[in-house]
Amino acid sequence: LPSIHNSYIIPITYSFIRHCLIFFIKSNFSLQMADIELLSETPWFYALLDSSRIAIFIISVSLIVYGSFRSLNYDACIKKNEKQIDAQVINGRQAFLFPLVGSIFLLLSFFFFDSLQLLFFVCTSVVVTITCAFLLLPFVQSLIRPFFDDAHKISIGIVGRYTAAEVVSVFISLGLVFLWIITGHWLLMDALAMGLCVAFIALIRLPSLKVSTLLLTGLLLYDVFWVFFSTYIFNTNVMVYVATKTAENPISYLSKNMPFISTSSEPPKLSLPAKLMFPSFQDVGRFSMLGLGDIVMPGLLLCFVMRYDAHKRTQSGANNNHSSSTPVSSLQKVTYFHCSLIGYFLGLLTATVSAEFFKAAQPALLYLVPFTLLPLMIMAYLKGDLRRMWNEPFTDYSSSSSSSSISSKLEKASEIYV
Repeated sequence: LPSIHNSYIIPITYSFIRHCLIFFIKSNFSLQMADIELLSETPWFYALLDSSRIAIFIISVSLIVYGSFRSLNYDACIKKNEKQIDAQVINGRQAFLFPLVGSIFLLLSFFFFDSLQLLFFVCTSVVVTITCAFLLLPFVQSLIRPFFDDAHKISIGIVGRYTAAEVVSVFISLGLVFLWIITGHWLLMDALAMGLCVAFIALIRLPSLKVSTLLLTGLLLYDVFWVFFSTYIFNTNVMVYVATKTAENPISYLSKNMPFISTSSEPPKLSLPAKLMFPSFQDVGRFSMLGLGDIVMPGLLLCFVMRYDAHKRTQSGANNNHSSSTPVSSLQKVTYFHCSLIGYFLGLLTATVSAEFFKAAQPALLYLVPFTLLPLMIMAYLKGDLRRMWNEPFTDYSSSSSSSSISSKLEKASEIYV
């Protein structure tokens, strides 16, 4: 992006934001102007305003919010019998084993990546094609709705029957994967990674706060161990090594093994879409990265609390006639989702400052898990919902016989976040 790098837009924007923050700090905190100027010149302050950091913040938060809304919509469609496949629910045993399985996969990638990279690539390509199609589906539906009926399905042999929007979404997704293979561009990799994030958040469920706590605590320990302590065992940071490892392009593999396939130039190596990357416009050539696990795993918790907020709202709506005269406190008006989302953002902010301060890779979950879980638990305790959230809060919800009325209320409940 040379035209952006060489323009004056980015420096002017940075200077404007910097002076706005200085004015805000001066107006709201008892600091001298000299102290504020000194604060604004610190490396971590500059890092927070770096374009790549801001982009990562905005994209990660947006993916969690959008994925959570897709989760609510998916539940409503299941209640209306528009979907035949239920979302995958993680139980306590799976949550306990998740860090162990992740560690095994990390070690396989560390020791045998060169041998297994083709297998990794094929599996990744299939998965991201499906998940990217899931991400694009609502947009494609809105575009082709005037021309095709959503209820009409097209038969594709033994593959099954699908709507026109689903078929178009898959072909667009295949095109994105093909372009990514040819160019290896970070923007296409990010698009595929976004599809993975949204699909996992929308289609995987945490049934209770107990399972959520078990999963996130285990992953926090997993993240801390492999970032901080793997160097002492393997003489290198295993997490950073695997995250930054590039795979050989399959086009290059085919050209080496099939003489009739030739390329005019060496195909680019590929970074698998297991992270979000965004370039810095201030420091040309530097990228900020955030692993998908640092989005998806806290995102599953935020999806859980959004579903709980919606579930609680439907119940309070059913009992409205009995408690219409009861005053609602300010605390009751704050949703768990908003509380957890703010905590997630502050956790990302803290992780960024820590990485800049220590000049080393940081396990983001070390900051994200406490910043999301602890405020949520405190708020649930103060509201009197902690016991219920801890133990299967949706049991009565899933077994209700009046599924149509509940699904309509669930759609209305999501309006609180708009």
